[in-house]
Amino acid sequence: MALNNTPVGERIHIGFFGCRNVGKSSLVNAITNQDLSVVSDVKGTTTDPVKKSMELLPLGPVIIIDTPGFDDDGLLGEKRIEKTKKILRSCDIAVLVTTAERDLNEVEKNLISIFEERKIPFIIAKNKLDILEKIPKNSEREIYVSAINKTGIEDLKNALGNLSKSNENKLFLGDLIKPKDSVVLVTPIDSAAPKGRMIMPQQLAIRDIIDANGISVVAKESELKEVLESLSKKPALVVTDSQVFEEVDKIVPKDIPLTSFSILMARYKGFLDTAIDGVNKISKLKNGSKVLISEGCTHHRQCDDIGTVKLPNWLKKYTNLNLDFEWSSGTGFPNDLKKYDLIIHCGGCMLNENEMVFRMNSAVNQDVPFTNYGIAIAYMKGILERSIKPIIK
Repeated sequence: MALNNTPVGERIHIGFFGCRNVGKSSLVNAITNQDLSVVSDVKGTTTDPVKKSMELLPLGPVIIIDTPGFDDDGLLGEKRIEKTKKILRSCDIAVLVTTAERDLNEVEKNLISIFEERKIPFIIAKNKLDILEKIPKNSEREIYVSAINKTGIEDLKNALGNLSKSNENKLFLGDLIKPKDSVVLVTPIDSAAPKGRMIMPQQLAIRDIIDANGISVVAKESELKEVLESLSKKPALVVTDSQVFEEVDKIVPKDIPLTSFSILMARYKGFLDTAIDGVNKISKLKNGSKVLISEGCTHHRQCDDIGTVKLPNWLKKYTNLNLDFEWSSGTGFPNDLKKYDLIIHCGGCMLNENEMVFRMNSAVNQDVPFTNYGIAIAYMKGILERSIKPIIK
């Protein structure tokens, strides 16, 4: 996969934080070598987070995020700060931008406390080096830069590279197979399937199989029986879209391991165990129980949409209850979750691991069961034990 096409959820998220008028936007423009953010001497010019997907050596594919000043004031300022706090949830690396001629102020010290509390690796960029008479020496934590003169920019990039937690060794399913094993991927093509491309979990699976020197076989559910019969050796694994879990379970012999893209995604994003524990709440729901169905992306709803149509119908049929459903999508995950009896999240392929773990922890800390689409569907279809057996070690 080309670095330019690396999905959002797989990119390193680097957020630039600080007070107003310290040169965050100027520094972002210097780092990206383009006019990504509007620059002005007026405090509070950046009113909303600005994001840019790009390749940044030596890091590779990243998302650079310029944020409003954390010392913004007034009602609008409070709303901007809330948006900045949301960015912190998904950050892999934080850059605290301050000015070179003074010590850190209380707002900046508060930001550092947040970085440390959330275990976000961070660098302090001491901007406006050009106004100093003597050039200070960089330290492991502090890098002196001038966004105007572009001094110290390469030093800052290298420091960010040293902080990066690489996903190179993170596997979607490559650790579940051996060289020359075949894996059958069941990929329904319905009205919700994107035209001319595979969805991200399918891409991850194919790439992992190739990297593991395995053999990838891709088919629709309608051809699955013939595909399995045509293979000279039983596949090491069958991975299916969760929407056809029940149908695929009936076709795949019991001695062939079976799981779903969504369940593999729960493992990949770091919330599998919590999702397995949370799914048991389905059998304890009551009339009027409130269920939040959450998706990490925003897309045009189809008439047979899984989140708004299929999943609610399966839940009502399984429980024989009148349930109260609410939905969220994109970045609109609620802060207060206490009113919900259960949260069922998508696999999170468009969110990075930090954001998914944040959402999981938000639910756990508020005593709300948290699971995902694939695990919920497998549970309701009576095949959860079979579907998690291949990946539970």
